[in-house]
Amino acid sequence: MRLGALRIVPQALPVVDQRLRGARFLAHPVKSILNPPESTGIGCWSLNPYVGCEFGCTYCYARFAHRYVVERARDGGWLTPDEFSELTGPSGVEGFEHQIFVKEREAVLAALSRDLARVAARYRRGESAPVLIGTATDPYQPAERRFGITRAVLERLAQAPPLTLALITKSPLITHDLGLLSALSRRHRVTVNISLISTNRRLIRAFEARSPMPHARLRALRKLADGGVNAGLLVAPVLPGITDGIPHLRRLLSAAKRHGARFAHPGPLRMYRAIRPLFLPAVERHFPVLVPRYQHAYRRAEDAPRAYARALDARFDRLAREIGLTTNGGFGRSQPWRGSPEQLALWSNQHPEKP
Repeated sequence: MRLGALRIVPQALPVVDQRLRGARFLAHPVKSILNPPESTGIGCWSLNPYVGCEFGCTYCYARFAHRYVVERARDGGWLTPDEFSELTGPSGVEGFEHQIFVKEREAVLAALSRDLARVAARYRRGESAPVLIGTATDPYQPAERRFGITRAVLERLAQAPPLTLALITKSPLITHDLGLLSALSRRHRVTVNISLISTNRRLIRAFEARSPMPHARLRALRKLADGGVNAGLLVAPVLPGITDGIPHLRRLLSAAKRHGARFAHPGPLRMYRAIRPLFLPAVERHFPVLVPRYQHAYRRAEDAPRAYARALDARFDRLAREIGLTTNGGFGRSQPWRGSPEQLALWSNQHPEKP
């Protein structure tokens, strides 16, 4: 099989679809679909129907997972060096939004049945870790409209014993499954996290060029809430010096409240090595004065400085309470540290609203 300069071994990585705008979809066989808590490090069972994401956000830490899949294919002898370069992209990470792996539907459902037995066994022992869909890539990215893997997973989960189930998405496509999510909510403890970092369209275009606009995500939030689904806002990542200012956060949280959000919780930027080739140039284009601060703050670690993260939690928690949102109703948020907001001073000289 030949598509342009890319030769794929049909038995290994068959191309299942291709879009005019450039995205190509490759079948990805799986033997297991649920990653256990000890492998995720986030205290949950994680499930991702796709590897790679058409939204292609510049800050997305999941680019490393896509590269890992491509490296495994190369090491298995399925790809030539030229094919490997095509699948990863010029900087080694751009393939994330253009070469997307779709986990095979029947293999996913078979693996899910096996993995749910492990989850059930741990639940019986009192280990009730949640099942979280969308930890790495968006389960309702545009590919879901064509392949329906996420819906198939939810339909299978509807038959499972009661679980704590959560989803993370940027996409209003999730509302197409509103009836299913409502039914799941009667059997399981279900939480939907709508991911949105700003109500500012220009900021979204600067860092999430292919993702849905804020108004579309907020409308989806309203539909979910009106449909009886426990839905709220995931503000992650909060971009230091760009989206962490009090006016900015207040506008965002107020909009979420107006659209029926029951909770909101934040997550500061993690600047993994895989995102630097795309994220830092975006900062330099729109906020050049902040580039040295990012380089300094993240010079030794991928996580935000601990003092900054703690102060951000305190600021966010205070604003959420003022607006009438809880910060404990979503997924994966530890108790906030009641530190001093002055720790944000590293970034506080500039909180631009227009890129």
